[in-house]
Parts: sequence; structure tokens; C-alpha cells
Amino acid sequence: MNAKINEISKVSNNLYLITLNPPIPGFNNFIGVWLYKGKTTFIVDVGPSVTVDGLLKSLQDLKVQHLDFILLTHIHIDHAGGIGDITACFPKTPVICHKAGIDHLIDPSRLWEGAIMALGKTAEAYGEIKAVPFDRLVEANNFESNTVIPISTPGHSLHHISYQTPEYLFAGEAGGVYLSLPFRLEYLRPATPHRFFLDISIKSLDAMIMKKPNKICYGHFGIKNDAVKMLEIHRKQLLLWEEVISDEMKKSNNGEKLLAACMNSLFKEDPLLAGFFQMDEATKERERGFLSNSIKGFVGHLKTVGNRLVSET
Repeated sequence: MNAKINEISKVSNNLYLITLNPPIPGFNNFIGVWLYKGKTTFIVDVGPSVTVDGLLKSLQDLKVQHLDFILLTHIHIDHAGGIGDITACFPKTPVICHKAGIDHLIDPSRLWEGAIMALGKTAEAYGEIKAVPFDRLVEANNFESNTVIPISTPGHSLHHISYQTPEYLFAGEAGGVYLSLPFRLEYLRPATPHRFFLDISIKSLDAMIMKKPNKICYGHFGIKNDAVKMLEIHRKQLLLWEEVISDEMKKSNNGEKLLAACMNSLFKEDPLLAGFFQMDEATKERERGFLSNSIKGFVGHLKTVGNRLVSET
């Protein structure tokens, strides 16, 4: 199957959102690549390999012939799956990522195997990630720029990096998944797949809040003013999810029954999920899958905390 036509949205004089639409039902208007175009020109994430041709066409349409660097928030294949193809087309552009991601980009075989195990047919539709030459990769800790500051933000993944400019915070999935919906509705959910550590995610949110960013640019999906407010809202949301899921775990430890009970309770208790019920069926199906993964992440976290407390008594 071929990817659908990408969309380009001009957000400001120097920022564009390139929407990537992989050939998967419900995945339209979900994956974005950010293009910052100015004295320094860069992109944040590259999307999956299946949408590479569309991304390159969008960059061509925007008259981008040179990238100063490519910033990867993390190496999951919906964010970095096309990196091997993109680097081949921009052979002088360095790729910035977390130290822990470098070996996986040089040899992505284990990354691809993990993606197949976690995502199944969705991973197959995204397409296989290709290797990046080792000399193109730069550890985020060693990256120096007058324009961009990397911020270590583990949580969604342990190798997650956010990037801040004077105007924007490119948060990947460290601030959750945000969707703007019709009728001025909004939807915000955690992106907390197994293995998830709540304390680490909270510290990452606090680190971003301390930087007092202006606008937040989500990997999924779009931009919001008042980044600090959005990060604080998401921080409270994570703590609410911990409380709701912990309560459900006291009632049942049956896997599927627990998962369904948690989802029902979260729909009742978390007003930030209200937009779910305005989505089309294909998008709902996508979100049910990701909500399930996020709940499983919390369940694993709470079991780990419970086991640790038992061992300490």
C-alpha cells in the first residue's frame, strides 16, 4: 500500500508542520514532522519509512535543499523509521539523537524486531528502518547549537530527547499525545507504553517546565500556545491515571478484565479524554490500541512499585 498525500501547514514565518499519512486506517493527521526554516534549517523527526517519499516531496515543495541537522526525539519507527532514507538524500546533514539510540540506528535489526513484536501489522505498514552510517550520528549531549537546546526527557522511552528554541519546545511524546478535534474539542492522553516509570516521566515534565517554553510542538500532533500550562496539565493527568488504575488493580488482576475496567474508569474520570467520543471509528480504533498500551505501562509501573515496597518491608 502507498502512503497518502502529505499536507503542509505554515505555522509561522519559520515553522512548518508536515503531516505524514501512512496507509493505515485511522492514522491520518497523527504523525508530524516539524520543519524549522531560517538562518538555521532543521527537521524534528522523519516519520516512518513508508512516508519518506512524501516527506522528501514536501521538503522539495518548500524549497529545502539543505538541512543543518536532523533532530530525533526518539528512535521508535513512527518517528525515526525513515532516517536511513532521509540521510541518504541529505548526505552532509548530522543526525542528533540520544546516546542509547545510536547503536540501534547503525544496526536497526533489534529495533525492527522489537517494533514487530510491539506493533505487529502496524509496524509492517510503517515499513522497515534502514541503517544510518555511524559518522552521521551525534549524541545529543555533545550537540552544540546557537539555535537549539536538547533536553533529556525520558519517560515515553528512556532514550527520549526534547529540543527547545527561543520560540518552540519540540516535545516529541514527552508531553503526551495531543489532538485538536472539531467543535473546538481537544484530546490529551499519556504515551506510556511498557516499560513505564512514572517518577522518571514526572521529572522530565518538571525539567521542561523549568525551561519556561513558549509554544509546544507535539510529535502527535500539532502546536499549542502556553507550553508550561499544557505540561502542567499533562503532569496532573499522569497522577490521575496512577490513582484511577491503582484503584482498579485493587478490584481485579485479570488482564483483559482489568484493562477494560481501567479504560472505562479513565473515560469517566479524565475530562481530557472526552474528545475520544467525537472521533471517527477508525481513529477510535487506533486510540483504543494506544490507550491500552498506555494503561499496560501504568499497570507494570504500579506492580513494580508494589513489589519494591513489599521487598522493603
